[in-house]
Amino acid sequence: MASGPLPPPPPPHWAVSMNTPMPRATKAANSIPNPPGFSSRKETTRNRAQRQSQTTAPQPPVETDTLKLKKAWEIALAPSKQLPMNGIMMYMSGNSLQIFSIMMVFMLFKGPIQGLINTNSVFAKFETDGTRAKLLGVKALYVVMQFLLLALGVWKVNAMGLLPTTRSDWLAWESERQPMERVYFALG
Repeated sequence: MASGPLPPPPPPHWAVSMNTPMPRATKAANSIPNPPGFSSRKETTRNRAQRQSQTTAPQPPVETDTLKLKKAWEIALAPSKQLPMNGIMMYMSGNSLQIFSIMMVFMLFKGPIQGLINTNSVFAKFETDGTRAKLLGVKALYVVMQFLLLALGVWKVNAMGLLPTTRSDWLAWESERQPMERVYFALG
């Protein structure tokens, strides 16, 4: 017997199986269908071309126009959803002349004015030959909603006392009253 170092123990089974490549699939394994949602690389290129030809079939213009009009109505009604929030914000900011309330009023005027200027560009992506006539009502409602937001801003400016609505606000432009007659009386 020779005394020397013992050979190392064999590696565990899991380490051996992890380092060896998977065996190739046989014909018997290919007869099993893939689970739903799974496809091999070979099938994906073939099926992708088939799916693209099926999904790129153009939708009828009537359905597309209906979807465009529905989205346009959503955009036209969006300012109406801002009305309650802006009304509460204006009420809560107070009527005193402070930087916070002045900035709130500025932003309240800025949004609707920009919305009115950009009305046509907002709805340009929805305009087709089939939707052009129907978009006039949508645009009109959008403009009305923007004017309601502007009216809220005017209400706030009036509540702050910045609108010249009383006679005393225009005193600088009034001339001195000329009496129609004079009465002289003598003392004594």
